[in-house]
Amino acid sequence: MNNLEILKQGYQAFAEGNIAKATANWAPDIVWESCTGLPLAKGDGISRGVQGVIEDVFAKIPQYYDDFNIEITDFVDGGDKIVMVGFYTGTWKATGKKFRANATHTWTLKDGKAVHYFQAVDTAEIINPQKKAEEEQEMSATHN
Repeated sequence: MNNLEILKQGYQAFAEGNIAKATANWAPDIVWESCTGLPLAKGDGISRGVQGVIEDVFAKIPQYYDDFNIEITDFVDGGDKIVMVGFYTGTWKATGKKFRANATHTWTLKDGKAVHYFQAVDTAEIINPQKKAEEEQEMSATHN
C-alpha cells in the first residue's frame, strides 16, 4: 500500500468513527499541528504522540461540533508529503449554526507511517458561519 492509500484508509476509518484504525498507520511520536484559532487547540496547537492527539483533538470534537465531517475534494500526492484538500462541515455547538469551512491537511510520512500533520482551516467560518452570509447579503443589497 502506498502513502496515499494509507491516508485514504485513515480518513475512511475516521469517518466511520474507528479511531484505532484511523491512527494505525501513525508513528507513535507523530507531531500534530492544529490551528490555534480553534478552541479545542491548546497553547501552540501542537500535540505529540498518538495518545496525545486522541486526547487533545479527537476526544474534544464532540464537545464543540455536532455532525462533524471532513469532505475531501482532492489529494495532492507528493510521495512522502501528501496534502488533503477539502472542507469541514457540521454544526458549531456554541452557536448552533451549520458551517462549511475550507480545510487542508499536510501529511508527512516515513516508512509508511504518518510522522507529521499540519492543519490549515478557515476557523472564522466555523466559529462564525453567518458572517459570510451576512456580507454577501450586504453586497447584494448595495448592488441592487
